[in-house]
Amino acid sequence: MRVLTALLRRGLSLFGLVVIAIVVTLAVFAPLVAPFSPDEQFFDGLTLEGAPLPPSETFWLGTDLLGRDLLSRLIHGARTSLIIGIVANGVAVLTGAAVGITAGFLRGAVGAILMRFTDLMMAFPALLLAIVLAALFKPSLWIVALVIAMVNWVQVARVVYSETISLAERDFVVAERSLGASPLRILAHHIAPHLVSTLLVWATLGIATTVLLEATLSYLGVGVQPPTPSWGNIIFENQTYFATAPWLVFYPGLAILGLALAFNVVGDALRDVLDPTLKGRST
Repeated sequence: MRVLTALLRRGLSLFGLVVIAIVVTLAVFAPLVAPFSPDEQFFDGLTLEGAPLPPSETFWLGTDLLGRDLLSRLIHGARTSLIIGIVANGVAVLTGAAVGITAGFLRGAVGAILMRFTDLMMAFPALLLAIVLAALFKPSLWIVALVIAMVNWVQVARVVYSETISLAERDFVVAERSLGASPLRILAHHIAPHLVSTLLVWATLGIATTVLLEATLSYLGVGVQPPTPSWGNIIFENQTYFATAPWLVFYPGLAILGLALAFNVVGDALRDVLDPTLKGRST
C-alpha cells in the first residue's frame, strides 16, 4: 500500500498506472467492450473499390483490408499482448532469478557453468534468436510467449547473480553462516527477501520489452498468427495500405507505444521508490 501511494503521488507513474488500468480493463472485458466481433467482416466495411473505410460513426477507428472493425480488433489484441507480456516476462524473471541465485550462491564450477551459458545466450542478438526459435516451432500464442521468455531471462540472471554475490558477502549472512545456519535458511531468510524489489522492478520493466518484442515478431510474420488479433499482426496484415489508409498502422502502433511507455515509467518510478539510494528523486 505504501508503494502504491508513492506511485500515485508521481505524475508520470500515475499516468502509466492509468494507461495500464485502461488496457487491462479492455483486455479482460474485451467481448463486452468491443462493439463488434474481431473477425466479423462487414459487407459495408469496404469502399466500392475494395479499400478500407476511414474512421466514421459506425467504425470509430475505421476498418481493415477485410472490412473488419479496427477498434474491435485492437481491443481483443490488447488481451493477446498482455497475456504474452505477463506470461513470457513472468517465466523469464523466474528463470533468470533461479539461474542467478544458484550461480551467485553456489559459485565454483556450478556458478561458472551457469554464467558461461548465460554469456553464450547473451552473445546472440535477441531478435534474431527469437525469430529462429519462433520459426522452428509452429507459431501460436503460447509458443511465442515461451520463445520470448527464452530470450529475455539472461539479463535478469546477470543482475540477480551480481546482487546475490554481494549479499552473500554481507556481515549478517557471514554471521548466520558462522552460527551454523543451513544454506536453504540463508537463501530463504536473508538473500531472497533482499532480491524481491529488484525482481519486482524487472518484472514491470520487462513487460514493456516483451510487448515490443511480441509486436515485432508478429509484424515479421513469426509471432501470433491470424485470425487471432495482435497489435503486431494487425500492422503486418495492413502494411500494404500504409499510404492510403494510415490509420491501420497508426492506431496499433500508438497502442504498442502507449503500453510500453506506461510500463516503463511505472517501472522507473517503482525502482526509485524501492531503492533507498534513489528516494527523494522526482519524476
